[in-house]
Amino acid sequence: MTNRDETTGSSGNVTNGTPGGGTADSLLQQVTLSSTGDLADALPYLLGYRPEDSMVLVALHDSGDHGRFGGRARLGIPADSSEWQAAARQLALGLVTGSARRGSAVTGMVAYVCEEPASGGTGRAVMERLRPLAQLLRTECGKLDVPVIEALCLSGGRYWSYCCSDETCCPAEGRPAGLPGTSVLAAAAAYAGLRVRGSLGEMRVRLRPWEGTAAVAAQETALDETAAALLPRLVEADGRASVAERTMELAARVHRRYAAEPSRPDPLDADLRDDELLTDEEAAALILGLQDRTTRDRAAEWMEGGEAEPALRLWRALSRRCVGSYGEHAAPSLTLAGWVAWSAGDDVEAREALAMALAADPGYLFARLLHRAVEEGLDPESVRGCLRAERARRVATARPAVDGPPPDGSGPGGTSAGEPRDGTSRAEPPEEASSGAPAEVRTTAHADGAGTRDDGSPAAVTVPPPGPVRGARSDGSVRGARGGPVPGEGGAAPANAGPGATAETVPVGGAAGRPEPCRVPVRGRPRVNRRGPGRADARLSRPRGGGGPAGGPGTQGRARGGRRREGM
Repeated sequence: MTNRDETTGSSGNVTNGTPGGGTADSLLQQVTLSSTGDLADALPYLLGYRPEDSMVLVALHDSGDHGRFGGRARLGIPADSSEWQAAARQLALGLVTGSARRGSAVTGMVAYVCEEPASGGTGRAVMERLRPLAQLLRTECGKLDVPVIEALCLSGGRYWSYCCSDETCCPAEGRPAGLPGTSVLAAAAAYAGLRVRGSLGEMRVRLRPWEGTAAVAAQETALDETAAALLPRLVEADGRASVAERTMELAARVHRRYAAEPSRPDPLDADLRDDELLTDEEAAALILGLQDRTTRDRAAEWMEGGEAEPALRLWRALSRRCVGSYGEHAAPSLTLAGWVAWSAGDDVEAREALAMALAADPGYLFARLLHRAVEEGLDPESVRGCLRAERARRVATARPAVDGPPPDGSGPGGTSAGEPRDGTSRAEPPEEASSGAPAEVRTTAHADGAGTRDDGSPAAVTVPPPGPVRGARSDGSVRGARGGPVPGEGGAAPANAGPGATAETVPVGGAAGRPEPCRVPVRGRPRVNRRGPGRADARLSRPRGGGGPAGGPGTQGRARGGRRREGM
């Protein structure tokens, strides 16, 4: 069993929510638990699922005349008993420090050890074998000055107390656990609409790759063939951007297909139907395409409203298709499943999906960050806000830079045939201006935000005419070294541009949000900072007002004749 910490629901970290707003914490505030049997019956409602092969700690807090439940933490029971003490210390310390960090001191604990007997075994034998583990939980909590009020063992449909030796109330053969759905707490949960899942194993089956079927071989063959076809395209100049766009187009089509098919209530039937909606070739293309981080982040935007439920079904289906040697390729789809589940308020599935993503690829950063955020009880709205802003920025960037109908020969989505596909921006050519009249240039947004207003719209930059230029022609072009026009400058379009393509001009720097007069270099492109965001080169920045934000592209002024001018 994996030794993994799973902290759930504490102060400010409520889990297992219901559509009507009910939670396990709010439900337990209305129900009084007064016996050992009530505590045993409450565990599935505290966690949101039925634990197996687990040790669990539930925090208690003083609340006037009555105590209340706080945080919950679970660890799988290590197979090697020599690891029990370290696991018990980790579980107790994590829950106590986590509760203190959220401003709620733990005043007591309830400890559980849960394991089903092996074939031919008995629950009593399990109880005796796990007695040292229960004792370690009590001592580790005691070292933190937190007493364990009760320690229970749940096995084989019965429960035992490690804290009571009275045979009249806690016999050696244990007491039978109540039938599911028959306790007072179960009735209150049903009334509140609180849903308890099956075991963790049942949840993991929905995310695990297929095994032992003829479909596995067919899916692995499709993955091999798709990988062989994509590799040559990824080494081409524009191949990666092309693969990313094709992946998102395919994902959008499949997402609409899932949205048109209502989900079924039974998990097994629902997963079988979702598998039928996805072909082997589509699954292979999506699995391999989502290995790109930018593509994965765009797919993460399907996180709320009517987009979330079909997206979650799609990510589950893709995780089940990562068969054979492609097991580690499941990290992106598992992470997306965990993210959508967390965004939808399902912390239980989010933890399992993110933990499985880390098992597939322990270094997968997105999964690590999300798993930590779920464990810390953070609000997913902060991540949703970032993704919404990124989507809005991308949509704004994709709009034509100048209002009106697109020019002849424009590409798909309003992109000019001569526009680069690598995320850099290009200014629209200025209209011919009369002598002494400034020309207005509108630049599209840069990938790092240069040349945009605060609201993401393109910034208008006023550019005064540079005056007479040596070598200028009457048509506005500039002669090159051998008398020919310089490609991409003046009014001449590149030779390889399509019909109706506009001439390429250099991007204009300037402070975002206000016009900034500057001179446009006649020859050559401006030097662009290649150091990345936050590491601007002082040689590329302009000492007074403008030059783009730190880390963004700057301009280096040149006087006519190619001499460098300072203070541009």
